[in-house]
Amino acid sequence: MKKDIILCGVGGQGILSIATIIGEAATKAGLNLKQAEVHGMSQRGGDVQSHLRLSSTPIYSDLIAQGSADMIISMEPMESLRYLPYLSTNGKIVTGSKAFVNIPNYPEMPYVQAELDKLPSVDMLDIDAVAKDAGNPRGANMVLLGMAARHFEILSAQQLRDAIRTVFARKGDTVVEANLKSFNAGFGSTD
Repeated sequence: MKKDIILCGVGGQGILSIATIIGEAATKAGLNLKQAEVHGMSQRGGDVQSHLRLSSTPIYSDLIAQGSADMIISMEPMESLRYLPYLSTNGKIVTGSKAFVNIPNYPEMPYVQAELDKLPSVDMLDIDAVAKDAGNPRGANMVLLGMAARHFEILSAQQLRDAIRTVFARKGDTVVEANLKSFNAGFGSTD
């Protein structure tokens, strides 16, 4: 069993925290893991992407070939379209619905939505609103991870929750619980 995931967003949105949590869960589950980060996050708002490959068998490359990603997890909709060439024909997009307009030529949202509507498998949600409703306005990335967890066959939601506890433990119980609440809100949401 394997799962090739492209994580994408812009600097400061928490994409690398999602990668860390998935990596922690995969390591504890005894899976093989390769990760490659390609980003312009030297400045907040720059493009961030991470290739994350999980498998029960050995992995020989840390980069995902175009047309072979099982999932694109994106903090905002246009970034999911930017990495669409990596998605396999049976792949899934899990994305936040709120645009993060960080470039002057950001496409109009009706265009972005129309492009996403053409795709066979998109799970989209206003992750910022769900995080705020869960009492953790900074937890949109954990809402997104919860949404994605519904589509992970290789890791369980409980394994990801345990990894959240581990990764955020040094920040204290309040932070751990806030992130778990956001994760659970995303996991239980409907698209």
